Amino acid sequence: MSDLDALHASIYARNMEGGWHRKSPALWPEPRKNFLPHVWHYADVRPILDEAGHLVDHRMADRRNLTMTNPVEGNLYATVRTMVAAYQSIKPGECADSHRHTPNALRVILEGRGSYTTVNGTRVEMRPGDVLLTPSWNWHSHESLGPDECFWIDVLDVPLVHLLEPMFFERHPDKLEKDVRNVEECELALRWETSMQRLDAAPETASGVAQREVELGSPALKTMAVHAQRMGKGFVSRTHRSTANAIYTVLEGEGRSRVGEHELDWRRGDVFVVPAWQPFSHTVAADTHLIRVSDEPVMRAFDMLRSAQP
Repeated sequence: MSDLDALHASIYARNMEGGWHRKSPALWPEPRKNFLPHVWHYADVRPILDEAGHLVDHRMADRRNLTMTNPVEGNLYATVRTMVAAYQSIKPGECADSHRHTPNALRVILEGRGSYTTVNGTRVEMRPGDVLLTPSWNWHSHESLGPDECFWIDVLDVPLVHLLEPMFFERHPDKLEKDVRNVEECELALRWETSMQRLDAAPETASGVAQREVELGSPALKTMAVHAQRMGKGFVSRTHRSTANAIYTVLEGEGRSRVGEHELDWRRGDVFVVPAWQPFSHTVAADTHLIRVSDEPVMRAFDMLRSAQP
């Protein structure tokens, strides 16, 4: 070959690339900003779910839910890189049939009593403020036996499974599990009252990202960690960033988070996201409790969990 252009053409023709002549870099000094900070407001979502309750039978798609799709250009599904969140509701008298899948899942209950989830034969009530866990490949169904419509936030690691590719999904052959054990408490139901008691006893955080924070489970799921946070009116957190992606549910209170150059106002029932390695801080306008779901277990497993205070 007479020159570099001919050499490069020969390399590209064989679906290869020379390390000295890359079209785009494969390595960079620190994580790039890809997914965007964003907030979804429950006040906007709840009327839509109410209307969907009249128009959309939950059996049309197994579940009646609204996926929160990150507005970054080109994204079709994920809320942050490794996780997806959705608002979901179930009306009195409804039952969502049992299925299982390789993605891990959890739900943060916003409102409504008398709804239950059954996970691998264990049936437990879903109460406001609770976090309910559904580990990978566990059968699970939901039903509403009380007078209330139940609303909650789902968080799953589906985008991570999409990336790794071991996606399996299966509907229960009998629609519902037959041998069911009713319980008041179990390790899959992280009760709001217990979380509050643990926060009462917790010391102030050294990092300053919240006044008090406790982890629910250790971790709650193999790919997702759950933390309950408490911040009093007037609290301003330190600026922080982490290689972990985070999805926040506002259980009580209101405030504003600055994430990078974005200002996110939030209140009870809202969901906001802090993508990896973007600096963030919170300013709290009323006594607040947040549930933070992150992919910290994934980052920690590969020794890639880092944090910093810029």
